[in-house]
Amino acid sequence: MILTDTNILLRALYPDHPHYTIAKRAIQTLRHRAEILCVTPQNIIEFWTVATRSRDHNGLGLTLAEVAEEVKEIRALFRVLPDTPEILDIWNRLVIDNGVMGKPTHDARIVAAMEAHSVTSILTFNGGDFKRFPGVNVVDPAGV
Repeated sequence: MILTDTNILLRALYPDHPHYTIAKRAIQTLRHRAEILCVTPQNIIEFWTVATRSRDHNGLGLTLAEVAEEVKEIRALFRVLPDTPEILDIWNRLVIDNGVMGKPTHDARIVAAMEAHSVTSILTFNGGDFKRFPGVNVVDPAGV
């Protein structure tokens, strides 16, 4: 399984973004290779946050109905890994062991969910955000 980061989901939805084609192609290629692409509830929540935020504030400016439809499609196309009680304990260990503070705390939670579900790879444009975590294989969409 490969976790699909929120930035991939957002860029694959936004044709005007310079990474749109790369994101779409990476998803299609990995599916063609029979890879299982997954997301976490956190990815869906982050997607909703950015998709409903105005374009003036670095969002997509989608309406409530539009983003609800997109989330429905994400849930149909990607395996959604459930939140489980052990994610909090794994996250706690990760932030302490890796000295995580501030905004990267969100990335640590994604890694905790990956670890809880034995997922070792993440498809992301932000590979640097995950390099600090041992055992995480960053998949650059441009290299797929």
